[in-house]
Amino acid sequence: MVVALRREYGRFLTSGAQLMLIWIGNEIGDPLGWAFCAGLIALISLFAWMSTYRRSRAIRDTPTAKIASAAQGYTELVGRGRPLGGEPLISPLRHVQCLWFRYTVERRKENSWTTESSGESDASFIVDDGSGECLVDVAGAEILPVQKDTWTEFDRRHTEWTLMREEQIYVLGQFETKNPGDLGIDRDAAIKALLAEWKKNPPELLKRFDLDANGELDMKEWELARAQARRDVNRMANEAAAAPGINTMRCPEDGRLYLISSKPQEDLASEYRWWSIAHITMFFGGLAGAVVAFRMAV
Repeated sequence: MVVALRREYGRFLTSGAQLMLIWIGNEIGDPLGWAFCAGLIALISLFAWMSTYRRSRAIRDTPTAKIASAAQGYTELVGRGRPLGGEPLISPLRHVQCLWFRYTVERRKENSWTTESSGESDASFIVDDGSGECLVDVAGAEILPVQKDTWTEFDRRHTEWTLMREEQIYVLGQFETKNPGDLGIDRDAAIKALLAEWKKNPPELLKRFDLDANGELDMKEWELARAQARRDVNRMANEAAAAPGINTMRCPEDGRLYLISSKPQEDLASEYRWWSIAHITMFFGGLAGAVVAFRMAV
């Protein structure tokens, strides 16, 4: 929900809010109205500049890492996208195999379009850069795909965005490697669970630990069973600790940008840089306009 609001906020800032205020100022007509509208243009443009400049710098200043040697923390990766487990998603409108999708279906009512249904996938996927693989969690990410399809059928307009399998994916976020041995196995609980599992098969339990063959386990024999369970749990825990780590990319907890895109990183940085230039120009223009209109009003 927060990411969707952030995305709509970004669209609002970059798709005509300033033009709408210019139109309102023109409709009001008097200098004081123009001063108010120009001041709002400057304020909106300032926030938009900060947002786009921060994104541009984050992309430009964060070095691209190889998955096999990436440091833990905030980093960026570039690699081919593959579905998790080999099973791709099927997009709901075009029915194509993909890694991620977002869609809207709008219906024309009089002279405007009203959203009838919309949705977005939340499944993770894999990025492979040749040196290793990384699991990408899409939760909390701003996703900017290249692939966008729009078509109209009768009074409905369909729009679908997708990240395609084998497409080159750029990811900027929090990189972590989770080792199975770091998962904090409760060995006492695991021993109890293993003994409980053995108790479900009394003949096998007696065959293994009933040393005097009297058909029941005494205290000494039960301690032997517990010792064997402890050895088995320790062995499994040691094997887990020696297993390769799982690389993951997720949303940073400190609020920094989490971006996933099929656009080349150079294009992304350039886009944000030009938007930041446009917004800072609008800021100074709006500020100057507000000062001039205010002076005319007084």
